[in-house]
Amino acid sequence: MQIKLWVNGVEQEWHVAPNETLLAALRRHGYYGVKDGGCQHGECGACAVLLDGIPTNTCVMLAAQADGHRIETIEGMGKHPDLGWRKTEGLHPIQQALVESGAIQCGYCTPAIALAAKSLLDRNPNPTEDEVREAISGVLCRCTGYLKPVQAILRAAAMMRGEEVPPIEGEVETLAFPTDWPGSGEDATTAKPGSESSPLVRTQVMPRIWTVMRPERQAMQRVGKPEIKVDAVKLVQGKPAFAADIEMRGMLIAKVLHSPVAHARIKRIDVSKARALPGVAAVLTYKDIPRVPYSTAGQSDPIPGPLDTFSLDEKVRFVGDRVAFVAAETEEIAEQALKLIEVEYEPLPAILDPEDALKEGAPIIHDEPDYVNFAESDPKRNLAAQIRIDIGDVEKGFQEADRIYEAEYEVPKVQQSHIEPHVVVTYWDEDDRLVIRTSTQVPFHVRRILAPVLGLPIKRIRVIKPRIGGGFGGKQEVLIEDVAAHLTIATGRPVMYVYTREEEFTAARSRHPMRIRMKTGVKLDGTITANAMYVLSDTGAYGCHGLTVTGNTGHKAMALYVGDGEYRKAPNIRFYADVVYTNKPPSGAYRGYGVPQGFWAVERHMERIARDLGLDPIAFRLKNAIRAGELHPFSTAWSEGREPRPEIIHTVGLEECVAQGKAVIGWDQKYGNPEWHQVPGKPHLRRGIGVAMVMQGTAIPYLDMGGASIKMNDDGSFNLMVGATDLGTGSDTVLAQMAAEVLGVPVEDIIVYSSDTDFTPFDKGAYASSTTYISGAAVVKAAQQAAERIRIRAAKMLNNRGNGHGEVKPEEIRLADRKAVAPDGRFVTMEEIALNSLHHADQEQIMGIGSYVSPVAPPPFAAQFAEVTVDIETGAVTVDRLVMAVDSGVIVNPITASGQIEGGMTQALGYAVCEELKYDEQGRPREKDWLNYHIFRANEMPKLETIFVETFEPSHPFGVKAVAEIPMDGVAPAVANAVLDACGADILDNPLTPEKVWRALRRK
Repeated sequence: MQIKLWVNGVEQEWHVAPNETLLAALRRHGYYGVKDGGCQHGECGACAVLLDGIPTNTCVMLAAQADGHRIETIEGMGKHPDLGWRKTEGLHPIQQALVESGAIQCGYCTPAIALAAKSLLDRNPNPTEDEVREAISGVLCRCTGYLKPVQAILRAAAMMRGEEVPPIEGEVETLAFPTDWPGSGEDATTAKPGSESSPLVRTQVMPRIWTVMRPERQAMQRVGKPEIKVDAVKLVQGKPAFAADIEMRGMLIAKVLHSPVAHARIKRIDVSKARALPGVAAVLTYKDIPRVPYSTAGQSDPIPGPLDTFSLDEKVRFVGDRVAFVAAETEEIAEQALKLIEVEYEPLPAILDPEDALKEGAPIIHDEPDYVNFAESDPKRNLAAQIRIDIGDVEKGFQEADRIYEAEYEVPKVQQSHIEPHVVVTYWDEDDRLVIRTSTQVPFHVRRILAPVLGLPIKRIRVIKPRIGGGFGGKQEVLIEDVAAHLTIATGRPVMYVYTREEEFTAARSRHPMRIRMKTGVKLDGTITANAMYVLSDTGAYGCHGLTVTGNTGHKAMALYVGDGEYRKAPNIRFYADVVYTNKPPSGAYRGYGVPQGFWAVERHMERIARDLGLDPIAFRLKNAIRAGELHPFSTAWSEGREPRPEIIHTVGLEECVAQGKAVIGWDQKYGNPEWHQVPGKPHLRRGIGVAMVMQGTAIPYLDMGGASIKMNDDGSFNLMVGATDLGTGSDTVLAQMAAEVLGVPVEDIIVYSSDTDFTPFDKGAYASSTTYISGAAVVKAAQQAAERIRIRAAKMLNNRGNGHGEVKPEEIRLADRKAVAPDGRFVTMEEIALNSLHHADQEQIMGIGSYVSPVAPPPFAAQFAEVTVDIETGAVTVDRLVMAVDSGVIVNPITASGQIEGGMTQALGYAVCEELKYDEQGRPREKDWLNYHIFRANEMPKLETIFVETFEPSHPFGVKAVAEIPMDGVAPAVANAVLDACGADILDNPLTPEKVWRALRRK
């Protein structure tokens, strides 16, 4: 049928199918700013446009319904101001504010947020914060925590009203602690936020930053500044930057038939009817492709886990497991083909409880003869991995304790819920090399892992990582790339495979659910004498990441508290874990990588011990916490299945984090204050305040490697090539800042290209909080090489000019402001150097290359505070405020780093109060979409506050540590501790649903 509509003011006449959605029609006509969240029910809002000025979800609207209407997409909102000789009006003020305020992380939801904001400001030019939050509440964002988008929209509104809006700070004022901290920081601890004596008052956008002064910390040109993200302008325009934003002639659509049963053998499979359906190009079963065991875990070689997965197998092991692949001309034909596949299953007993997996005579989930073990895996016992770590003499420590505390804690299976679903496009290039364009965190691992699976050498595979719409560990998995690749091999044609949201919930990876037993020996003065943890970890049907995730649960969470006195010198720690197979969807990597599970148990346990002993919960924790200069207790016992090596922790800002977090949240005025706990006029409500202390890690020592190369262009700009993968974290920007710092140029002169296995240097990928630290060190090395050549040439150019000046030595030259400056003030510009080196004299390509592997993994530390209100009649928990004070070393970009903290706290908030995946007695999932799996919306958020306590980490050239994962660790236990403080409900399994709190109150 033919429809007429106006898109961005231009009249259009389109031919559409009667059942075609408006989303599909817009994207088919090149409006890629309209995003597909795979939800199919309109719950994510990424596909929103303005229909006659009103935000409207296009995935639930037929194109035919748009006939005669006016549609505005992000492409019509604003453009880059300088398009060569053609100038435009530039970005819309809303777009500009989103860019400047750091409101864009992955950018997938940004177009919809911008359009919703425009609709609001067109109607109401002076909205309140609540009205802004309500206006964008129909758009889910998993990255930002909504704080910076809201601030950006309010700034844009003020600009559009003609008001003077102060610029985002170009210089970050850091507030210094004395070098002999602690002991003289009382003013910082007691100052009330917002008071005249308090230095805590900041602009809306910038976080608070406190610097623990060190001699190494010096003023820098680009590092430490709130630079605009290098990809922000393209993302705010909705450019076709993501994996699915591509058109190719003859592209087929892939679909997968998933198992409806949890455990069964395929007795018979008949695909003849599906293959005969017109428009079907290929149907593949386990009979059609090679049987190659592999692991989907995107980790370095050798993968620290069993090889227990096949692209297709004659056995299914969970509801959602793969049965067959289909490629067809359209999505509708592919879906129809799936319905025509006939499968007869031989049901097998299913294991759904991890404790049943270890019982004598339990059904064996992996009985295949070609299973490849790793370390302590044992498929005959349903063990994907086993860990046994003893540090010190735990039994002696228990004997020396005055009291022993034991409890069991439980954490659920939860989903990463990145708004962009998994997407892959595969095709043969003109050289008969297989190109895999995929939304992945680990492009180089994808290439290496899939080569034997596809029967191709690595050199004939190219992996391209476009912009990623969020990952959070869910895309550290070689999850769907093989599906499209097998179908391209079978058909010779390009193939696109996009997960539906239901597939994300039922067939993708999720966080490991765990049952955790704690046993802790303590003296009456609060000294921990021994600490033991046993973890039963449910890896689901496959063992991907099972060993390493669960190892991290102990490695990070159990390392924070080592005891005091003699126990500090020789801690007594035990960590045992069994990682078992069940017939549930596989667990995998999820931001935090096992550490949130561990800290749920540890921090709930520490709170209960402190309360039972009548000790101050903060003082008790700090008394036993690890300190600078001490050996990481696990460094001699664990290294993800590899040989461990001792590691000293050099920087620990935990006490400073506690002091600043306490001051901002008003801990001393609220904790233990009965009056504050009451809500005037509302006797059914109780307030509570809670704390958790956490540590994470920075990369994997002696394993994680990043590479970078940099070359100088004719105009003095630079191309920076990195294998690192930006998931929206801002790593491209942070790496550009480091290069710009070394080379003395603005960030805009660093053109970043990341993650193409053909062109960029190797990088192990975006995981383990390693990009800023590992890839950043590689960038610095590459930039230093280029800078050395620049100084040599600049010195030669200055000396050739003579003019009576003395000879300049290369090492005397300083690079700054796009110049190479001699001590006497003479200089040559970067452009002059570039032209001289490329065209004029002794021509050379000025460039540098660097790679880096760290011998250490310096942990960041944080103090997480939470305020809650509990309805003691219903059990409903409202989280009112989250404050996180973080020691992540030197903060390279305060805006992007604080955005990481805000977004991480928001994800962790779901872990605290509402997110969990449940399965029935047949292993069928309850949650299949965002209607039943709730993630927070903009109008549901508590107040978020971020504080950075800067230390200088000596193992990195700019003193940095990780920041991305640590905000996931402390929110859930801090909220639970606040609920305990509010009403006495002591919940040992998260999330803290109203029913759990209500039942706990009734028991109490």
